[in-house]
Amino acid sequence: MPLSEKDRARLLEKANTLPLVPGVYLMREKSGKVIYVGKSRKLKNRVSQYFQNSEKNIKTARMVSSVFDFDYYLCTNEMEALTLENTLIKQYKPKYNILLKDAKSYPYIKVTAEEYPRLVFTRKRDADRAKYFGPFSGASVAYSIIETLSKTLRLPTCRRKFPQEIGKGRPCIYYEMGKCAGLCTGRVSAEEHRTAVSFALDILNGKSDAVRARLEEQMRADAEAERYEAAAKCRDTIRALAAIREKQSVVASPEAEQDVFALWTDDFCTCISVFYIRGGVVQDSSDFLFGADEIPEDLTAFLTEHYRARAYLPPRVLLGFEMDAEDQALLAASLSQLAGRKVDVHTPERGPLRTLCELVKSNAAERAKRYRLDAEKQEGTLARLAELLRLEVYPQRIEAYDISNIGAEHLTAGMIVYKNGGFSKADYRAFRIKGVVGTTDDYASMSEAIERRFSHLSDPSGSFAEEPDLILLDGGRGHVSVIRQKLCALGLERIPVFGMVKDDYHKTRALCTENEEISIARERELYTLIYRIQEEIHRYTLRMMEQAKRSTVSHSVLTKIPGIGDAKAKKILAALGGLAAVKKADLATLCGIKGLAKRDAEAVYRYYHKSEDDTI
Repeated sequence: MPLSEKDRARLLEKANTLPLVPGVYLMREKSGKVIYVGKSRKLKNRVSQYFQNSEKNIKTARMVSSVFDFDYYLCTNEMEALTLENTLIKQYKPKYNILLKDAKSYPYIKVTAEEYPRLVFTRKRDADRAKYFGPFSGASVAYSIIETLSKTLRLPTCRRKFPQEIGKGRPCIYYEMGKCAGLCTGRVSAEEHRTAVSFALDILNGKSDAVRARLEEQMRADAEAERYEAAAKCRDTIRALAAIREKQSVVASPEAEQDVFALWTDDFCTCISVFYIRGGVVQDSSDFLFGADEIPEDLTAFLTEHYRARAYLPPRVLLGFEMDAEDQALLAASLSQLAGRKVDVHTPERGPLRTLCELVKSNAAERAKRYRLDAEKQEGTLARLAELLRLEVYPQRIEAYDISNIGAEHLTAGMIVYKNGGFSKADYRAFRIKGVVGTTDDYASMSEAIERRFSHLSDPSGSFAEEPDLILLDGGRGHVSVIRQKLCALGLERIPVFGMVKDDYHKTRALCTENEEISIARERELYTLIYRIQEEIHRYTLRMMEQAKRSTVSHSVLTKIPGIGDAKAKKILAALGGLAAVKKADLATLCGIKGLAKRDAEAVYRYYHKSEDDTI
């Protein structure tokens, strides 16, 4: 709904009273929730633009239509405004701000601070004196680098603890294959191991040429001292490093340390690509994709936030796109502050550096093309699904439900969400079924989950406030009938519900209503999509049920009984198959549990038969 002229005039009048100084502004909807945070070197000019009748992109127009009021903070300079903007974005997480992935979930390579340091994969940076490298664009990149360095420098990759396990047990097959120096054998000194790790540190810092020079010097010294075996190992390592470099994209001089950004945009999407160049080669790359109406308004803030998550900031950052001179100067000052030294931000206009920027731009264009093709394919599949199921709307949000349990225990309903062409794991939910006791009633369990899920539909924010365009149930016509009745009772009969009917191989062969089955077996793309949804809901629900089981076993109600601890509780539950069976068991059955003392069996029986006039 567009902003009314009355509200537009009111907000414009307020904006025109702002001073022409740096500051940060917060756009709020009627409920008071912050939906956008921005900064400007001249608050009045920037904020008033939102409420003028000038043409805006789709994203900005949508945001402005939701604004009811705004707040602002005055700052002494642009750097202060940039810092405050970042803090407020993290605090409020506004829906219309471009938020980078949380740094805690990025993959890093950690070089431990131990007597015998190791290279390990991690997603968490601790204050533990270890050295961290990254973050990397994906786990596969980090693992690949660890594997390559470990193989090249013959570092241990096993789980043995050093020095505790040195000389204990036989060395593994990697030692026999020459891929590990054999630290476990006791033939490698701590100094030799630390030297190999120092080589790894230099390579991770982009100094592979320095490592090569050190190895060549060591090889000559070993040869002169007639340590031929050691010299041969140096030679092999030098060859391995040369092979690695041949596989890498050499794009600059060996001493080049720089990140190169480029931007590609078309009518469908925008892609910002970056190459991380260390020692003249592309060590890693990242792509940030946005919809056509989601281009970051403030590239200075976007790039600053990008580097807040990174362990290393190179001395030079190249931009393959134009920025306002004042914004570029602010970015350079901001990055220099983050790095603790000068960082040069430069937009090359000609020469090899411009060619490098064009290379990154080509990469961004190719990534955008793949994204568009994937999205078009996905859109075609969902359009076919809507046609086949005779849906009134395109299913942008699909919710799938499943029930999992062990006997009558740990009844769990899982809900997953498929939207915008992928699984939205942040929207997944699990329901511990409370209203079904002592039985395995799938219908009642799923009905309870649906009722609890849609009781939050009127919440002002959050995933549950969104109404699904389609509900898929892991079940047949009976499940559909029960859930249709529940939705009608809730006034939500407009939401279509279909069951996923499986074949003999537990794969969905058809979707069903209460009265008919619609085969998808010959619809290849559609079949694949539904199969993925079916597998995901089953995997998620089973995992959540197992978590409930572990929690119950670890903290069983049986431990409330005098004399029954965790070990005895687990023994009783394992013997009888669950808490429901324990509650129903007679004294003879409890006494028959192997390894359970009679007094403990009597205590359990008494606990669940307090109202009975027993004689034990």
